[in-house]
Amino acid sequence: MMKKIEISTASQPLSNYANEFREETIVLTLNGEAVALVVALKDSDSESLSLSKNPKFIEIIEKAREEFRTGKTLSLEEMKRAVLE
Repeated sequence: MMKKIEISTASQPLSNYANEFREETIVLTLNGEAVALVVALKDSDSESLSLSKNPKFIEIIEKAREEFRTGKTLSLEEMKRAVLE
């Protein structure tokens, strides 16, 4: 379960919650409604997180997955020829 922090009634500055941010995902709420998510970068990095939210990158990944599902793949030898020629 994710921890929730109600912004309007938070008893400490966000900087005091920093250790909790390192360990778990925190949902920030305002008047009971989720408004933001603080995600720990413990097992990730900011670049990966940024890419996961980039619509162009997501489109590329979805296209590649669809090609794979439909059998549109290359063998290692075919890939080498395509790249090295």
